[in-house]
Amino acid sequence: MRVVSIINYKGGVGKTSLTANLGAELAWRGKKVLLIDLDAQASLTFSFIKPDDWIKNFADHLTIKSWFDAFEKGKPIELSSLVYTPKRIAEKLSGKGSMDIICSHLGLINVDLDLAVKLGGASLAQAKLNFINIHRRLSVGLQENAFQDYDVVLIDCPPNFNIVTKTAIVASDFIMVPTRPDQLSTLGIDYLMRNVEKLTKDYNDYAEIDTGDAVDKIDPKAVGIVFTMIQEYGNQPIAAQRAFMGQLKRNTTTPVFENYIKRNDTLFADAPVYGIPVVLHGYNNDSHQSVVDGLEEVTNDFVAVVGL
Repeated sequence: MRVVSIINYKGGVGKTSLTANLGAELAWRGKKVLLIDLDAQASLTFSFIKPDDWIKNFADHLTIKSWFDAFEKGKPIELSSLVYTPKRIAEKLSGKGSMDIICSHLGLINVDLDLAVKLGGASLAQAKLNFINIHRRLSVGLQENAFQDYDVVLIDCPPNFNIVTKTAIVASDFIMVPTRPDQLSTLGIDYLMRNVEKLTKDYNDYAEIDTGDAVDKIDPKAVGIVFTMIQEYGNQPIAAQRAFMGQLKRNTTTPVFENYIKRNDTLFADAPVYGIPVVLHGYNNDSHQSVVDGLEEVTNDFVAVVGL
């Protein structure tokens, strides 16, 4: 099983669309995929579940917030009890692979505040132990037997580096960064990757504490940066975007995918209405199909890097 966190400090960069479509394409290729929505905006959740259905059937007890809350109350539940298979996705895949989801909650932001309170300790050793136990919570949850048959877990992270995000990083084998080719979207990428390195170092240092419970060290690697929302002219990105793409490739040490995701606001905006990611639709229109082609090429790059 490969665990991949998909993150960018900047919102509106196509993070959720990438997560949904990457997962759907991998499932179409026969993989067993789990999506975890850790973003309090719950956009990934609402890409597959209508808000009214979410309120009625999920909000009270079947979200990732329910799982975190159960820990705080001292009555933990199994993470696997939250897994849901969207019916429309199962029908569309028709026995190829599978794609499940663990839903988010609009109140997830409050979970981070609760976790922060738990980080202190009466001594340095206790504080470090609390740090390990809190940050590895999602990693431990994913060790349940029910998850071992999944080929890949994709985590849609919030656009920040709070404690909930850090639990995803600690649980991950890889980090993937979607970005638009503009200054605001690319500005924080190197800072993000430095924070991942610092978290990795701190966690591994604390993991050496003898607590009687062996703690594995972590080493999340960068899958790479993926450009999204690309406008083409003459079968290549327009000049302004091409300049930003070249600039980022020259100035970052993080790998950058050669393939990219094209912009089509109508396609990506309509997909959540039907609960089916763009990549699972068949299009007769060449411009629409070219968007799917780009998603498939990005998936090829992803598969090559993570070894699926």
